[in-house]
Amino acid sequence: MTMPALFIGHGSPMNAIEDNAWSRAWRALSERLPRPRAILCISAHWETPGPWLTGSAAPPTVHDFGGFPQSLFDVRYPAPGDPALAQRVVELLGEAGSARIHPERGLDHGAWGVLRPMYPDADIPVVQLGIDSRQPGAWHVALAQRLAPLRDEGVLVVASGDIVHNLRLFDWHDPTPLPWALRFRDRVNALIREGDLAALADWPALGEDAARSIPTPEHYLPLLYALALARGGDTLEFFNDDVIGSLSMTSLLIGHA
Repeated sequence: MTMPALFIGHGSPMNAIEDNAWSRAWRALSERLPRPRAILCISAHWETPGPWLTGSAAPPTVHDFGGFPQSLFDVRYPAPGDPALAQRVVELLGEAGSARIHPERGLDHGAWGVLRPMYPDADIPVVQLGIDSRQPGAWHVALAQRLAPLRDEGVLVVASGDIVHNLRLFDWHDPTPLPWALRFRDRVNALIREGDLAALADWPALGEDAARSIPTPEHYLPLLYALALARGGDTLEFFNDDVIGSLSMTSLLIGHA
C-alpha cells in the first residue's frame, strides 16, 4: 500500500499535551491512515550542515524550548528508532545528499510534539531528517524527491513546521490573525492547489508578506518536502487551516488516507 505524505503545522509545543482542536485533528487523522511500519520526520527544529539522520535504536526525547510548564518537560516519547531506515535514506539520497547518521541525536518537539497526539503508544519506529536551512528551496525539493520510494515501503513521511512563523511579531495577548499572515497563508494555499512547486520553492520572490511570514526558513522548508513527494492522482486535503496572530497551523494530507 502506498502511504500518504503529511505536512503538519505544529504551532506551540503545548499542543503536544493540550486537548484542543488541532491535536484532536492530528489524532483523528492517524485513525484514518494506514498504519505505517515506520515514520520519517522532517522537523523545523533540527537544522544541520547537510542532511543528517537519527541513527539511534532508542532516540531520547529532546526538550528544545524554554519558558513552558514543567509538565511539558516531563513528557517522554519513547518511540524506537530504526537504524535500517536511516541507512535506507542515506542510500536514497546518494551522493547528491551526502547524508550522515548521528548515533545519539533524539527526537525534538517538532517530531514528538505532533507524533504524541497521533500515535500516543509510541510504538512506531521514528527516524528524523535534519534540514540544511542554508540551501535554497529548489535544493530541498530535489533532495525530497529522492525519498519518493519510501511511500511504497510503508514509511509515513511527516514534515513538521509552520508556513507562517514569525514569533518576533507574535502578540501573546491578542491572537487575532494579522492581515499579512492571512494574505500569505491564502497565497501559499492557492499555489499548493495549483501545484506550483517552483513558485513555492522560491519564496523570497513572493514579496513582502513572504518576508514577514518567513523571517527564517526552517519552519517553511518542511512544506517543500511534503509537496515534493506528491504524485499524479494524489488527493490533497487541507486541515487545521488556521492563523493565530503571526503563526499558521495549516496542515496537508497528500495522497489517500
